[in-house]
Amino acid sequence: MIKEFKYFFFIMIIFFFIFFTIRYYFSDTNIKKSYRSISQISEQINNENDNLKFLKSDTEIIVEYVENNKSKKKKKYNFWKLLTNED
Repeated sequence: MIKEFKYFFFIMIIFFFIFFTIRYYFSDTNIKKSYRSISQISEQINNENDNLKFLKSDTEIIVEYVENNKSKKKKKYNFWKLLTNED
């Protein structure tokens, strides 16, 4: 008998937890608070974006482009020839 009461008690606690969680989540106050916080964060991002400093790029002269074909005498390797070659 005590075991059944214990299980019933656990099930009721779980039920109430889920019920009150869903009730709070879908309440008007929570929806208003979440919307206000999202709009406030968006406003802060826009303010910080306006205050950003732009740095001048000084890497235009530094970058050197290297050719990939510097050496014309490349030995071509074939995978199957390397396996059968016994040199």
